[in-house]
Amino acid sequence: MQLQDFHFNLPDELIARYPTEQRSASRLLRLNGESGEVDHSKFFQLVDFLEPNDLLVFNNTRVLAARLFGKKSSGGQVEILIERIESDTEALAHVRANRSPKPGAILVLEEGTELEVLSKDGALFELRLLSGDWHSVMQAVGHMPLPPYIDREDELSDKERYQTVYSKVEGAVAAPTAGLHFDDELLNKIASKGIDIAFVTLHVGAGTFSPVRVDNILEHKMHSEWYELSDEVAEKVKRTREKGGRVIAVGTTSVRCLESASTSGEIQAGSGETDIFIYPGYVFRSVDALITNFHLPESTLMMLVSAFASRKHILDAYNEAVEEQYRFFSYGDSMFITAPFTGQHPEINR
Repeated sequence: MQLQDFHFNLPDELIARYPTEQRSASRLLRLNGESGEVDHSKFFQLVDFLEPNDLLVFNNTRVLAARLFGKKSSGGQVEILIERIESDTEALAHVRANRSPKPGAILVLEEGTELEVLSKDGALFELRLLSGDWHSVMQAVGHMPLPPYIDREDELSDKERYQTVYSKVEGAVAAPTAGLHFDDELLNKIASKGIDIAFVTLHVGAGTFSPVRVDNILEHKMHSEWYELSDEVAEKVKRTREKGGRVIAVGTTSVRCLESASTSGEIQAGSGETDIFIYPGYVFRSVDALITNFHLPESTLMMLVSAFASRKHILDAYNEAVEEQYRFFSYGDSMFITAPFTGQHPEINR
């Protein structure tokens, strides 16, 4: 499979720089992954497309205010993106500067907090706070780490809107964006209909925005992220499928969590690192339907949704979304892929 197989043309004006005024007012494109049939509605109508035996699985990760600005002791500007907090005072981070800081270097944040560079491993730096703790520092001077295609500075409103209303477990540096469309009113309607919900955790890392740099996607090395899925959720998934209901993943991060916990063939509780890479030909074990945003061309997320609904059906749906002026990416509109593709993926042999 070639990287160009997952390309589509997107006008720049369709990239959403801001969210809709109301979360559930975004548009919803429904795609039957088996037939390729498409129709259009609004996200608040989602409840009409759910059945009583369905199970919605949400990712309850919470985005850290992980973008920090400061200076090197020499005076040079630095931008820090926390990838993972290791302890109250130590973290792994991406550091952008004219010259890469060396171990032992001291970085000074905007309000005067000092950090020491301990080491570098690949693209990540190990940093240690010389005073305070990461939670307090990010609350005081941290910025929301908006994706690079939202080419503006973060604003106060992003602290609320770049979080899901059910976010709980801090640790992500990017939002599980399919969940941004749910508001309390919609969640209450879903509960009133008797539809069950469950929460998993997958801390989305900055690697989710890393481009695929190889022509043959099978040579791509997937980034790693931490996940957790409880015994309760595993049992809910099993019961749902036994009753003939659908396990509906809210977002690709929920897919990655559910499928990482199902590598033995049956879902099991667990936690740890996952570098699962899902592309056409993958056999889904625990996901029956998917709510997701529109993804970047040639991205691993584009490959994941193509695995679920077929590359042809996804590209056809995306082209129709462009024609219909849907809004794309994190703050954009959404898709509900109501059934998986079960045929042969012709691109597998290319």
